[in-house]
Amino acid sequence: MDKIHHIAIQVDDVKQAVDWYEDKFDIKVNYQDDTWAMLEFDNISLALVVPGQHPPHFAIQNQEAEKFGELSLHRDRTESIYLRDPFDNAIEIIKLPK
Repeated sequence: MDKIHHIAIQVDDVKQAVDWYEDKFDIKVNYQDDTWAMLEFDNISLALVVPGQHPPHFAIQNQEAEKFGELSLHRDRTESIYLRDPFDNAIEIIKLPK
C-alpha cells in the first residue's frame, strides 16, 4: 500500500503558524524557514507553506515517483512531481532520499 507522507496547508506567516502549532500540540519541527515548515506528528507530517510557493496538497511517498514524470529536486533532498486528480486536487508524489 502507498503511504501518505504529509499534508500541506497554506499559511501567511510560517513563524506565527509554527509557534501556534507548537503551543497547542506535542510536535517536532523538522524544518523551518520563511517559506515553509515541516511539522512531525506521531502518525503524519504537516507542511506549512506560503501562497505562491506550493499549492495546498497531500503527498504520497513512492520510491518509484519518476514513473509519474520528471521529478524536481527540493532543498531537503526529496524529489517530487505534482499531479492533479480529476477533481483538481493537488497531489505531490514524493521520493525520499536513500
